[in-house]
Amino acid sequence: MNEKKDRPWVMRTYAGHSSATESNALYRKNLSKGQTGLSVAFDLPTQTGYDPDHPLARGEVGKVGVPVPHLGEMRRLFTDIPLDTMNTSMTINATAMWLLALYQVVAEEQALEAGATEDDFEQVHGKLAGTTQNDIIKEYLSRGTYVFPPEHSLRLTSDLISYTVNHIPKWNPINICSYHLQEAGATPTQELAYALCTAIAVLDTVRDSGQVAPEDFPTVVGRMSFFVNAGVRFVEEMCKMRAFVRLWDEITRERYGVEDDKMRRFRYGVQVNSLGLTEAQPENNVQRIVLEMLGVTLSKDARARAVQLPAWNEALGLPRPWDQQWSLRLQQVLAFESDLLEHDDLFEGSKVVEAKVEELVTGARAEMDRVQAMGGAVAAVESGYMKQALVSSHAARRGRIESGEDRVVGVNCYQTTEPSPLTADLDTAIQSADPEAERSALEGLRQWREQRDAAAVEAALAGLVEAATSGANLMEATLVAARAGATTGEWAGALRGVFGEFRAPTGVSGAVGVADAGADLTKVREDVRRTGEELGSRLRLLVGKPGLDGHSNGAEQVAVRARDAGFEVVYQGIRLTPEQIVAAAVAEDVHCVGLSILSGSHMELVPAVLDGMREHGIEDVPVVVGGIVPSGDAARLKEMGVAAVFTPKDFGLTEIMAGILGTIRRANSLA
Repeated sequence: MNEKKDRPWVMRTYAGHSSATESNALYRKNLSKGQTGLSVAFDLPTQTGYDPDHPLARGEVGKVGVPVPHLGEMRRLFTDIPLDTMNTSMTINATAMWLLALYQVVAEEQALEAGATEDDFEQVHGKLAGTTQNDIIKEYLSRGTYVFPPEHSLRLTSDLISYTVNHIPKWNPINICSYHLQEAGATPTQELAYALCTAIAVLDTVRDSGQVAPEDFPTVVGRMSFFVNAGVRFVEEMCKMRAFVRLWDEITRERYGVEDDKMRRFRYGVQVNSLGLTEAQPENNVQRIVLEMLGVTLSKDARARAVQLPAWNEALGLPRPWDQQWSLRLQQVLAFESDLLEHDDLFEGSKVVEAKVEELVTGARAEMDRVQAMGGAVAAVESGYMKQALVSSHAARRGRIESGEDRVVGVNCYQTTEPSPLTADLDTAIQSADPEAERSALEGLRQWREQRDAAAVEAALAGLVEAATSGANLMEATLVAARAGATTGEWAGALRGVFGEFRAPTGVSGAVGVADAGADLTKVREDVRRTGEELGSRLRLLVGKPGLDGHSNGAEQVAVRARDAGFEVVYQGIRLTPEQIVAAAVAEDVHCVGLSILSGSHMELVPAVLDGMREHGIEDVPVVVGGIVPSGDAARLKEMGVAAVFTPKDFGLTEIMAGILGTIRRANSLA
């Protein structure tokens, strides 16, 4: 046993909602409870470069994070939180450069208030510690908060990394995210391979940009960090982390010639798996979260540097402060009551562990070679290869759960349950989003625009466009725009004008569905064919993603299963306005509209689609909704005319197909 215990990892909860003022109060409360770092969740307009008054921001403001449309809101977000002593993780990607610029300016302002001068700013920058997620490649594969085409997105990533290495040396400028790959269906082998291929693409871009001197490049490698996922198969997950450590050491030594083993260290933070949290018997999620935490903490030689845990009720809706406190306490009990941190690595020399690690390493190398042969991660994104592979893996996983091969307690086995006191009142078991958040953000944006120097903003944005066109590092021009008072939407809009926008491949058309249809799907397929004959055409299902919610995994799986069930599927991907969805429904003459929303904006976006359908005379086409929808909201949606609402408890995709078919038959007086 070591006489000296290891230091515990940084403990965070992922938080932010409604407004900067309310989020600030939550952060200070969490810090007072023993949390040792902040993990900031931004709302979808902020993540995708829109101001609160943009049409696509409707219903999304303050829903899954805090809105930060300008410097004033960043100031409010960190009021009374000294940034020179805080470790702040910001889950931000396409607009990472902009949010870090706002963060840096607020830190400078705090220093001035404390008596520093501008001559001291270099010291201020040297104290800033934290992480910008800034991994745009996985956004094309999973979360969907990308803005620009891959080439230009990588330039923004490279510019930010180069700037921080030279000016904010303690900052981790990127978190390569395998977390979201697993949520999108990745196997451990795919998670390893695609994350490491992304890291190679980023490092190659920084190296080739010439912005960092060759002798300083090992520092770039040393500032790279990863953000990983840990599922409930915690032995496999622990071995996966050991495989990550081995592969990263090889890549950094052999590909980039980094000799300092400290610079080659695999540094990672983790959020354990939210995908596996269940709406059914949600109390079971607590033990799932604990097991997943063990997968990234038990192994000293591959232990996480920072851990954030989801709350037991995330499959039901927005967790309350008490729920987040429970997750924080899970970490504290492990770190401070158990003897985990007193021992050397528990698994060194284990034949079982070593064999599993070797299996994962071998499989990951083979998949990495396949991607690199295509031209690397960017080429594999643009071709749709990686997305299609993830959709297929996810479909296979869903199939195993539906068949019972993979058992999920409370979902497809051991479903008999006593009434739970935790969910006796579902309306109070989660936190409701502030209905005034959007109105408040709009008013705040109006006031901000009125009080700023419009000419200074215009000049700053012109400078940003010039820098984007010339190829200069964009961080300096971004800082000028932040100080001048530009907004998130204006910064992104200026770059959209130079770089354009991008729609990533959906991966649905070439994805492999269920291999063995089985009796249930065979029956649904026959009923779909028969109903199509009765109506005179093949049944067409539109799967729509209104608003800015880019978590498309569920929509993709519905689309793949609907295709397997015999539907003609219309799926145009993410980030559509209600008007665009209605237009597609009219143009394609569909028999049913399915809307997928996980961001909590269903009560704004679904009525907008229903209104548009009435205006176009297709109100007789049934609408079904899927997502994280509280029971009270589901009842209200049905009162508005929604035919059916599917939530995470409805895990059987074939049963969902049968339900959709039933709504079509009823709408056409066939049932």
